[in-house]
Amino acid sequence: MLDADFRSAKQFWEPFYENRDRPIPFFPNKPDENLVASVDAGLLSGGRALELGCGPGRNALYLTRQGYQVDAYDLSETAIAWAKERAAEEQLDVHFECRSVFELAPQEEYDLVYDSGCLHHLLPHQRIPYIEMIQHALKPGAYFGMTCFAPGFGGQGGPEHVMDDWDVYREKSMRGGLAFTEEKLRYLLEDTFECVELRPMKAMGQEEAYFGLPILWATLWRKKQ
Repeated sequence: MLDADFRSAKQFWEPFYENRDRPIPFFPNKPDENLVASVDAGLLSGGRALELGCGPGRNALYLTRQGYQVDAYDLSETAIAWAKERAAEEQLDVHFECRSVFELAPQEEYDLVYDSGCLHHLLPHQRIPYIEMIQHALKPGAYFGMTCFAPGFGGQGGPEHVMDDWDVYREKSMRGGLAFTEEKLRYLLEDTFECVELRPMKAMGQEEAYFGLPILWATLWRKKQ
């Protein structure tokens, strides 16, 4: 019933990916700087990985190059087709599939679940099944990495303020994506996960090899035993 008042996510994301030449910061085939930093620090060291909202596959491809067996999902068939093309060009074996995160039901299969910008596009009532799915997907002690909007970046591609959850339903809009404070992220996640890192994402220029925008939080969590 709550979903019915909103445009479906697929209606937005399908046309979003149709023009690959648009100057969208996360279209280039570059992994998130925080994901690379966690791998370089030895925190993430291979196994099975699940990526939620993978878009055209930049993080899934990176993790595959680092030795992970990756399952990556996105609502957009156009984005998944692009990701498969990239994997074929690099001769990488990645399981890309067009599915909603709410259609997944993995059971303690993964050493890493990664979300680069999925959470902040979920309606407030969808957070509970989202977090529960991730909890069930991860092995005990495994990692959940995530980036999401921070407040204070109106006019720079992100939200200016944290929108009250009730206002989402009153206005029937998420205004392009919801921002989270550090306190709200901890409230949502600390019952299930231990916080390993929570910081602003580092800014990366167009000429650099990694993606990074300071409008985002960069976070890493470990599933409690």
